[in-house]
Amino acid sequence: MKKRVFAVLMAATMVFSFVGCGSKAPDASATTETSSADAKADNADASDAGEPESDIKVAMVTDYGDITDQSFNQSTYEACQAFCDENKLGFTYYKPEGDSTAERVAQIDKAVADGYNVIVMPGYAFAEAIVETAEMYPDVKFVALDVSEFDLEGESSDFNSETYPNVFSAVYQEELPGYMAGYAAVKMGFTKLGFLGGMAVPAVIRYGYGFVQGADAAAKETGASVELNYAYGNQFYGDADITAAMDTWYQGGTEVVFACGGGIFTSAGEAAAKANGKVIGVDVDQAATIDGKFGKGMTVTSAMKGLKATVNTLLTAIVGGKWDEYAGKISNLGLVSGDDTSLNYVGLPEETTLWNDTFKKEDYLKLVADMANGTIKVSNDTNAEKPSAENIKINYQGNIK
Repeated sequence: MKKRVFAVLMAATMVFSFVGCGSKAPDASATTETSSADAKADNADASDAGEPESDIKVAMVTDYGDITDQSFNQSTYEACQAFCDENKLGFTYYKPEGDSTAERVAQIDKAVADGYNVIVMPGYAFAEAIVETAEMYPDVKFVALDVSEFDLEGESSDFNSETYPNVFSAVYQEELPGYMAGYAAVKMGFTKLGFLGGMAVPAVIRYGYGFVQGADAAAKETGASVELNYAYGNQFYGDADITAAMDTWYQGGTEVVFACGGGIFTSAGEAAAKANGKVIGVDVDQAATIDGKFGKGMTVTSAMKGLKATVNTLLTAIVGGKWDEYAGKISNLGLVSGDDTSLNYVGLPEETTLWNDTFKKEDYLKLVADMANGTIKVSNDTNAEKPSAENIKINYQGNIK
């Protein structure tokens, strides 16, 4: 197996790419709040809910965020915990002391030393840690979420969708839920849209370009005059500067912003709350989080990746002795079924989306079916420097920080 040393600083033009929406910004003052030992103690109730009935022991290692980040870490943690509780598997999580490959590797080393033989890792930041540890621990099963071959191998990647023989990695077709969100927003009657991306890495770009394509298609169908502000915050967390930019958007007439960058939603939410605006969440169903923080009914919908579904699929395979069907592979996950949306790895939340008379749940289900059967095609091309559309006006602002 190839093993190279490389930096994970990739061009935004590749098809397989970084996780789009990372967790909140690293906070040096908070990194020692929950050491791996504290994490194990915090999780003792979950781990000891019943005596483990298997020699399978699952550990999750967080990226630079925490299990309360309302994004990748929290969703992955909750999925692992629920599965392990239900199946009476030993489970805990480890939090690196800081944001570096060395610190991530240290926690993987500790998990293995503690007897954990399945390690779940959310986010592209684990690419170098996988390179350093996968061959070192051939008997450990590594499950990586949003770590692509390009993340692992850099410019030398030949995109053969293969990784180390004891590693499975899932990447997602972000352009699909992005399209769904943009289409839904315009069909619901919003004509002043915004896209606030985190860093302009390919997965975020796919979300954004998908959002534009969906809004463009809906505008063509409805004949609505739609304008869309488009920018990146150049980080995965909100702050005063980004909030100020969002204030300008909302006060200038923007009705809803797709906040695509982990904790960057806080800036969109703060600005929306002042202007009675709306927000679209990302990666997971963020309705409870955004509405709970900024006001009920603020979240129109969320463009989601199936982190829980991925965790469940892989842990089920491991428990069922079918790991070999996944080991050594990188899967690009998207729509599985046009009929049963619960099987899909991307989509909108059916329970919390604010359906209305012009875009009902039934309309969404038809949209999914048309995307699944190829009637609607969505491009995942990130080569263009900025998004383009035929039926909507785009105000492209690049990086606002």
